[in-house]
Amino acid sequence: MKHIEGKVTLVTGATRGIGKGIAIGLGEAGATVYITGRTIDSSNSGDNVSGSLSDTQLAVEEAGGVCIPIQVDHSDDEQVRMLFDRIQDEQGHLDVLVNNVYSGVQVLGNSNGKPFWESEPSFWDACNNVGLRSHYVASVFAARMMTEHQQGLICTISSWGGLSYIFGVPYGAGKAACDRLAADMAIELKQHNVASLSIWPGIVGTEHISRFVAEMDESSAADSQTSAIKEGYNWETPLLTGRVIAALAADPTVMRRTGRVQIVAELAQHYGLVDQNGERPASLRSLRFVLPFALPPLRKYSWLVPDIKVPWSLLLLNALSSPKI
Repeated sequence: MKHIEGKVTLVTGATRGIGKGIAIGLGEAGATVYITGRTIDSSNSGDNVSGSLSDTQLAVEEAGGVCIPIQVDHSDDEQVRMLFDRIQDEQGHLDVLVNNVYSGVQVLGNSNGKPFWESEPSFWDACNNVGLRSHYVASVFAARMMTEHQQGLICTISSWGGLSYIFGVPYGAGKAACDRLAADMAIELKQHNVASLSIWPGIVGTEHISRFVAEMDESSAADSQTSAIKEGYNWETPLLTGRVIAALAADPTVMRRTGRVQIVAELAQHYGLVDQNGERPASLRSLRFVLPFALPPLRKYSWLVPDIKVPWSLLLLNALSSPKI
């Protein structure tokens, strides 16, 4: 169903992973989807995890959408400015910005298991330059376009790492800052009818995560957490985030959500959406996820566990305690 046909959207960092899934989700809903990335064609990629703007464009078009790829290095503010100038010239408006671009995946893998002081200070920049800072820069230019037309939606892709320790100090600090960025932008944008949301996907089976799991030591899969990841328990595909953002873009009451963290699985439930496999994953704060995650025998029967959400107040109490891996 093309329920956002005619809307102009931009997804940053869409050569693969969540960004590619978001672009496809917006395309299948009828949007015109601008996508950015550094790699035009897979044959020119030096990365051992494939992905390119051309690949994403083809996937979006196969889903029935219109896709316009633009090569952009989001560490260069002038290239970003030119990107928004082009959208203004070609479309005259922008309805949805998805802040997704992120360059820290490789350095996170290289620093896995190390305390922050054993990495170079540049670890911070690798996580939060093309990431947190680039989200701010893109939002500046998007807000100029959206406030002029008194409508728009800015979705900043964050993660549960903004609430509790996951991948290390620069990662967690950056994701917490993404949540605050979305919340504070919402305050200033509200009077202009522009919504700003922080989006938390669950465990997403991206190309990088799938490769990481494939390389995991089999002997480490004995504990429940590692075995759950290895099994792909309650994984989401990148497409689910795309379908959720498309639903938000079509929701006339989206301003009621502005400034808040939005969990992909919970939005999917609210809007009646399913993932690529036809299933709907549980929220990571639902007992339906938490209990089987800790007790492997329950995973085959997770549907029997009540879908009761742990209140935010309890999650915050846990987050304020010493983080544990």
